[in-house]
Amino acid sequence: MICLGIESTAHTIGVGVSNGKKVLSNDKGMYKPVKEGIVPRKAAEHHAQVVGEVLERAISKAGVSLSEIDVFSFSQGPGLGACLKIGAGASVYLSQKFGKPLVGVNHCHAHLEISRFLLKMKDPLYVYVSGGNTQIIVGKKGGLPFSVLGETLDIGVGNLFDSLARELEFEYAHGSEVAKLAARGKYFELPYTVKGMNFAFSGLLTAAVREKEKKSAEDICKSVMDTAFAEVCEASERALLMSKKKELIVCGGVAQNAQLCAHLKEMCEENSVKFGVALNEFNADNGGMIAHTGMMNYLKDKKGLKEVRINQYWRIDEV
Repeated sequence: MICLGIESTAHTIGVGVSNGKKVLSNDKGMYKPVKEGIVPRKAAEHHAQVVGEVLERAISKAGVSLSEIDVFSFSQGPGLGACLKIGAGASVYLSQKFGKPLVGVNHCHAHLEISRFLLKMKDPLYVYVSGGNTQIIVGKKGGLPFSVLGETLDIGVGNLFDSLARELEFEYAHGSEVAKLAARGKYFELPYTVKGMNFAFSGLLTAAVREKEKKSAEDICKSVMDTAFAEVCEASERALLMSKKKELIVCGGVAQNAQLCAHLKEMCEENSVKFGVALNEFNADNGGMIAHTGMMNYLKDKKGLKEVRINQYWRIDEV
């Protein structure tokens, strides 16, 4: 069986193909705003313009034809409504054209499942770090249903870094630029907020922005990043001790950050816990994870969607 997945929750329009044992292809196009955050309308326009060529590349790389696809899947939420509609619309069209079932996928669920599959872990604690959310998650034997042990009380850690990049007026307002400058900076103390296994980042952002006239951009980036990652690590360690899990996976877009991974790995080693992080290709938003999880979802009950609705606020503990 072969499943095609389309990802379109935010800045990325991705198309992937999976046969359940391997991701056969994973192609994407990315909307890159300059000096501003993601404008949903502009991102959706970008996705609509390039989805056809991304689809063609993914199919070509997979070595299959669209008529050979058994199931079509798409990111149903959470995400930006205008962007989600592009992926949903393309998937509905393909499903109807080829008379194949259509499956909706929770974006966070896809991040968890593709990481667990690639890392061959059974029952991990998940540290999900993305632009829109940051959560500490456990599942029943690693899978559905999922429970959230801790999460951000305001903004996601990726949003924190992107917002900081805009406040510092970077040419490319993205968290990756924050990481580059942080490598050259010196730490100074900023507000630190951890409540049990929950954490908060908006106060950290506000305090950092107030230092713009006094501190260098490098020092601000270093201090924000160190503080945010320390919060995530403290809450994650507390969750490990409470849940007694012996495996930990960090996943989501911010899992591409080497510093965060190093901190979590060190914490895991201190607690005799196996640490895992997938390749960056699968931590960035991608269609491959949607295809893989769409296949899993379909095989559970062999039923496709009868009615297609996006869900911008679909939580992992509602899946």
